[in-house]
Amino acid sequence: MRRRVYRVSRAGSLRRLQLKEEEAGPPGAQEVAVNVKAIGLNFADVFTILGLYRAAPKRDCIPGIEFSGEVAELGSNVTGLKTGDRVMGSIRFGGFTDRLTIDHRYVLPIPETWSYAEGAAFIVQALTAYYALLPLGNLQPGQTVLIHSAVGGVGLNANRIAKRFSAYTIGTVGSQEKVALAQQEGYDAVIVRSRDFSRDVRQALGDRELNLVLDAVGGKTQRESFRMLATTGRLVAYGLSEFASHMETPNYLRLAYRYLRLPRYHTLSLIESNKSVLGFNLIWLYDRVDVWRAMLQEIQQLGLPAPRIGATFPFERLVDAVRTLQSGKTTGKVVVTA
Repeated sequence: MRRRVYRVSRAGSLRRLQLKEEEAGPPGAQEVAVNVKAIGLNFADVFTILGLYRAAPKRDCIPGIEFSGEVAELGSNVTGLKTGDRVMGSIRFGGFTDRLTIDHRYVLPIPETWSYAEGAAFIVQALTAYYALLPLGNLQPGQTVLIHSAVGGVGLNANRIAKRFSAYTIGTVGSQEKVALAQQEGYDAVIVRSRDFSRDVRQALGDRELNLVLDAVGGKTQRESFRMLATTGRLVAYGLSEFASHMETPNYLRLAYRYLRLPRYHTLSLIESNKSVLGFNLIWLYDRVDVWRAMLQEIQQLGLPAPRIGATFPFERLVDAVRTLQSGKTTGKVVVTA
């Protein structure tokens, strides 16, 4: 059996992401082989390719952490699945391919009414939103949540989940063109991030207090968001999109400048203000599959609608899909179909 994969020989440039053909081995005893039908792109993939993701291999790496497809072959000890099943899953790198093998515990059935593209758009961003809001953010019914990157995949999921808890949601976007979608998604207020960001948030809050911030932007936006948190407020950081280069190779001077300007939180000031800053990287869940599955079960019980697909590319144009995600102009999920 042959397969097509995109490999990065040495991290640091998008130009090194090359399409290759190679042998695809059989599944191990606890694994399934999946004929991949769709690949969900994430900013983690961009950071992996550019060499900015510490958890990723720096050489001979197949990026990609999210996929959907059809079970093609079962390992000898696998139960509960059969060939032909439509599944979605996540993997600790290796998803940029049209065939993969993976521990069967990391795949789940795709909802009957969902497409393969929608299946590939769900797990990583829904898990990120849920973990930020509830286990870390301790969201309580009726609280106010500020969600940055409001119409990206995580932001859309975060708003949908928060609304299940009757939260008041304020979404921020990077351009006026994204406001209409945020309003359609049911945000109570929408802000285009600008120099007047703090003023705009205060106006959106009215007499409400800000209880929770979900941030994947960083920099000044994060710093000002923290300042506006109420006593006992929580800021949950799960990414730094301002570090995502729009070029094929990182601008290390600019990255260094932004690194030096990252917000820093002194322990004493956190104690005195009674606020919290929490951060996480979803990669830790790959070592805790029982937690991974339990949280996804809780998410599925919320009955969320199918993910929004913002752009779709064929497998042969995967590099173009990555560039599109880098642009910061997308909404929802960028998906590659294999």
